[in-house]
Amino acid sequence: MSPAQSSAGNRALNRRQFLWASGTVAAAGALAACGSNTGRSTSGGGKPGLSQWYHQYGEAGTQQAALRYAKAYTGADVSVQWIPGDFNSKLASGLVSSNGPDVFEFHPDVQMAKSGQIVPLDDIIADVKSDFTDKDLAANSVDGKVYGIRMIDDPQFLYYRKSLLEKAGVEPPTTFDELIETSRKLTKDGVKGLYLGLKAGTDALASPLIWATGGELLTADHKVAFDTTATVEGLKKLRELYTSKTLLLGAPTDWWDPSAFIQGLTAMQWCGMWAMPGIQKALGDDFGIVPLPAVGDAGRPVVYNGGWSTYVSAKAKDVDAAKAFVKWLWLDKTDYQEDWCTSYGFHIPPRKSLAAKATKLQSGTAAEAVKLFNTDGHYDDPYWTQAMVTISQDMTNNAVVSGKNPESEVAKARTMVEAQLKKIV
Repeated sequence: MSPAQSSAGNRALNRRQFLWASGTVAAAGALAACGSNTGRSTSGGGKPGLSQWYHQYGEAGTQQAALRYAKAYTGADVSVQWIPGDFNSKLASGLVSSNGPDVFEFHPDVQMAKSGQIVPLDDIIADVKSDFTDKDLAANSVDGKVYGIRMIDDPQFLYYRKSLLEKAGVEPPTTFDELIETSRKLTKDGVKGLYLGLKAGTDALASPLIWATGGELLTADHKVAFDTTATVEGLKKLRELYTSKTLLLGAPTDWWDPSAFIQGLTAMQWCGMWAMPGIQKALGDDFGIVPLPAVGDAGRPVVYNGGWSTYVSAKAKDVDAAKAFVKWLWLDKTDYQEDWCTSYGFHIPPRKSLAAKATKLQSGTAAEAVKLFNTDGHYDDPYWTQAMVTISQDMTNNAVVSGKNPESEVAKARTMVEAQLKKIV
């Protein structure tokens, strides 16, 4: 289901906007037909009306599941809005209008909390708070208050074809230098060694690359931490990979869609756990996963965790009714939560109790993904805002694709991020 911020790649948002080549997403007209009614009115039966917004998921069955959940709720009349296209922009406009969502999904962002666009949810999560991981809670907390309920954890990995690596006589890469060399050896017979997306990984890997050097985006007290020589070296390594002519750059779909990997256009691809069932169906056991390899001597492997959380708008017509619905769906209805995480692509349930019993994730490559996620996972920082995501992606693109001086690009990004931090810290 995803992401995207994207963090990486707008916190993984963009991957959710695609239409699967296999036709697993309904036509745009059908999506729009979910209803133009905002759901803000009170029904004739006296129940409050609520509008719930989702971005357009790519996995088959997600839209139907969301509608089914909403229909089953008896405390309000819930209108599901399935938003195709640029969800970020539509949500931003909706949150300041009178026709926006009461309940919506998004990524941790301190600006929404600081500006009063969302309300704290400590009261509804209190009884089950200990069942969420500390990292998921921290990602949705600002000034000690919890503003979002995590719905899914969406780890991302480097997928590889076992048979192609074996044929080339190489092992899965554990360092970035090995990744470059492996990509070179795998590029032959019309197959590229690696696919990092239409922007050569400068969007999807902007944050993971910094983590892979051993660094952080921000310090614990919300100051710039990425302006290091290690980041500069990481950009140089990604530039070396880009200029090696081993990257697939012209695929029909972006990094979030496994089509290029499944169709044999590339031997390795950066993608998310959500794609694993489709890859298994197409390739059987002929694939494996590894984290983004470590960069430099102080580096570390990285599994970026995208995912989505649910929030309640401060402009909701009935905030209490909206919170009650969120509590019912994302805290009380554990069967729906497990269904959402494992029936439409693979995602890790944020609830520890649900993750422990998710049978589909307890064997094979899915189990390996959970293990890597637990050891090498990196989460969104709510203080790393959408504006900062864009700044870091521009920094990476300028240094890697345009070949600009990486030291200068890092220094410029630092100045711009510091200006953003002054607005929120």
